[in-house]
Amino acid sequence: MQLLDRLLALMPVTGRLDVRCHFGSPWRIDQPESNEWEMPYHVLLRGEAVVEIDADGQGEAALHMRAGDIVLFPAGSAHTLHDGSGKTPRTMRKQHRGALTVATNGKTREGADVLCGRFVLPAVPRQLMRDHLPERLLVSSVSAGDEQARDAAFASSRLARVIELMREEAFELRPGSEAVVNQLSGALFALTLRYASESGDAPRGLLALAQRQRLQPALAAMFDEPGEPWTLPKLAELCHMSRATFARHFDEAIGRSPSDVLTEIRMAIAGRKLVQTKMSIAEIGEAVGYQSEAAFQRIFKRQVGITPAKWRAQSSRSVD
Repeated sequence: MQLLDRLLALMPVTGRLDVRCHFGSPWRIDQPESNEWEMPYHVLLRGEAVVEIDADGQGEAALHMRAGDIVLFPAGSAHTLHDGSGKTPRTMRKQHRGALTVATNGKTREGADVLCGRFVLPAVPRQLMRDHLPERLLVSSVSAGDEQARDAAFASSRLARVIELMREEAFELRPGSEAVVNQLSGALFALTLRYASESGDAPRGLLALAQRQRLQPALAAMFDEPGEPWTLPKLAELCHMSRATFARHFDEAIGRSPSDVLTEIRMAIAGRKLVQTKMSIAEIGEAVGYQSEAAFQRIFKRQVGITPAKWRAQSSRSVD
């Protein structure tokens, strides 16, 4: 198994498809900041769109979306999508169809068709996932080219087939449709990360780390045997590298040391055990490599911001 497989097995992501926006120009979507458990996303089915992190366009450079693109916001940042005209958007009207809202503005020509939703993280410390993904991630499921070739490529892509299934289930509202959409959202998230990690310019962080095939034996060991007393020489040996080369690969990919990544993996596993099991805090600490309960408590609080006991109580309430 590769890094993304192990990461998603530890943090199975579900999701919600909230709104389908069917707009003619001029149009605008304002998305407020999300909570720590959610990553908003938008799939552009038709047309073009401009994406900005802040409403005034004074933050990072604007991104341009075309049909077949998906943008997600791992940090949950407030953001805006619009048609780029700079004109006052037409008034939006909303209709509710079960769990899905359909938003229109009375015009469809020269506009866009957008699916808006959110990926939902499980009750696991979020640092490993959210802190090592970019603030925003734009993925194109097809290569650049003329519109006809691009449309044909999108229609045949796996990402497109998942999106089409989500749209069909959301609109047909058959028995179990909501559960199907939630499960398909997890597949959409996995495919989005796969496309991004396989691109030639994967951003520094988890996606770049996933590209380093030579590091996978060490990463697999961290996930599979977090309780082992892993040292830099032992991990480097698994990858048939010198210590210096091994550490350099980590720094180039994610900007962190192997021991930092190991600690975050251990805390993610510990956080899940705190919610899903009745093991004592000392037992969980030992299971992820800490013989001293005090050491585990100290490192968990430093990484997560609260004690293991508070995490267990807080997270258990959030999933009830």
